[in-house]
Formats: sequence, structure tokens, C-alpha cells
Amino acid sequence: MLAAVLLFAAIVGVILFIAGLLTGKRDKLVGYLYLAPALLMLSVGLLYPGLRTIYESFFDAAGNVFIGLDNYRYIFTDTDQLHVLRNTVYWVVVTPFVATGVGLLYAILVDKAKIESFAKALIFLPMSISFVAAGVIWKFMYEYRPDQARVHQIGLINQFIVWLGGDPQQLLLIVPLNTFLLILVMIWIQAGFAMTVLSAAIKAIPDDIVEAARLDGVGPWGMFRFVTVPAIRPALVVVLTTIAIGTLKVFDIVRTMTGGSFDTNVIAYEFYSQSFRNFDQGKGAALAVLLFVLVIPIVAYNIRQLRRSEA
Repeated sequence: MLAAVLLFAAIVGVILFIAGLLTGKRDKLVGYLYLAPALLMLSVGLLYPGLRTIYESFFDAAGNVFIGLDNYRYIFTDTDQLHVLRNTVYWVVVTPFVATGVGLLYAILVDKAKIESFAKALIFLPMSISFVAAGVIWKFMYEYRPDQARVHQIGLINQFIVWLGGDPQQLLLIVPLNTFLLILVMIWIQAGFAMTVLSAAIKAIPDDIVEAARLDGVGPWGMFRFVTVPAIRPALVVVLTTIAIGTLKVFDIVRTMTGGSFDTNVIAYEFYSQSFRNFDQGKGAALAVLLFVLVIPIVAYNIRQLRRSEA
């Protein structure tokens, strides 16, 4: 690793030296020279592994026999894999919209309040916790003890159920409720991110627009619908797409809380299972390619909306 770092530093040094000699003479060439290290690193660290993964997705588990589209056919026909795809759809449909909605509502409610800073800090705190730690925390929240110990529940949720006269439930074993309970953890983490970005966007709305709307007799709902939302639309797009991409790649929460068992598996965790537990190189690569394909439209939409807002 030390040799690689020294080699990279030497290459950058040579490029900077050559660029210094050419400054003022061939500025276009100088620009390409400065871009060269970044392009090299992207090619080695991103482009080549991506193309290699696509290539391996057409081979068998050992990576020796070409099997065409069989790995992809398996993903879209096997019952367990269809459950993985279904769960991933649940995650992507529910998490971004609910987390963004909670963050937006919270940002509006605490805007210009006396305890605004403290209130924002409370909802932002989960962002400082790793997904693994969040999974452990919420696993204790859902913890279950047998019926004979119903008055001594460790899990807060089951303790509330007992206080209300019900029987404790193994919440993480109930399908499909367990998937949505895992999604709740992601919402808990991402709501703080959504609140922070959207709160900044709300504060950036020009005061004269707000005052003009109030003078025209616009009520709270009209202010939200016709002033706030259109003004912060670029920020909403960024938040939704960012959370959606993070949700597609969710791994830590599933791994920590259920290990993909009890019908809670998702694409990112299935990719890990096929590649590093089942040692099926072909299916793992196909799942990675599928994940990449699902992310592309979200990124493209995000870029398109940002360019439109800047036009």
C-alpha cells in the first residue's frame, strides 16, 4: 500500500511539473493533465470493477463457464429472489417519501420557534449513529420475552403491548410487518437529514414572497402548497433521490437485526450472501449489476432536475 501511495504521489508530481512548464502556453492541455489523476483513479477504482462485474454476471458460480442470462433469469423467477425484489420495492417506495415527509413537517413546525436549535438537534441525533448501532438499538426496542415473563419485557414495544393488556409478540418474525419495522429504523435515521436540508431551503425563501402571499390572504395550507413546496422543490428532489439511493444499498440494518431471515432480505444483502456466503460469483455479480441499474435512473433524474433548476 505504501508503494502504491508513493507511486501515485510521484505520478501527480510529474503531472504538476509538466503542467507548470506548459502554463500559459497550452491551457487546454494543462486542464487535461490536471484531470488525468482523477480519471485514472476512476478508471481503476470504478470503471474497470464495474465492467468486470458485468462480465462475471454471465458466468457460473466459479466464474469458469459462460451461462448467458441464466443468473438474471434466476433472479426474476426464483421464489426467494422475488421476495427479495418485493422487499426492496417496499424499502424504496416507503422510506424516501415517509422520511422526507417527516423531515419537511418537522422543519415547518419548528421553524422560528424558541427552541428551534434544540428541537432540530433531537431529530438530527440519529444521523450521528451508524446503521449497525441503530440496528442494535431498535432490535432491543422490538425484543421479545415469552408469555410467562410478560410483565418483565425488555423491548419497549412489547412492554407497551403488555401494559395495554395484550400478549408480547415476536415482532421481527411477523411477515411482512418485520420488513416495515426495519424500514422504520431507516426512516428514524434519515428524517434528520431531510429536516436539515429542507429547513435550510425554507429559510432561503425570500421574505418578500412570503409577505406578498400573506397580504393576498393565503392561509397556512395555501402557503405550504403554493409558496413553500414550489420554492424548495430542488431541495425536495435532492433529499428524495439521496435517501432512495441509500435505501437501495441498505445492508447494515438487515444484517444486524434479522440477517435477511424471516423474509426480510433485500438486494444488497442478497448480493453479499451469494458472493461471500454461498460463494456464487455469478449470481452475486448479477445482483450487483441489477442494483447498479436501479440506481442509474434515480441519479439521472437528480442531475436533470438540478440542471433544470439552474437554467
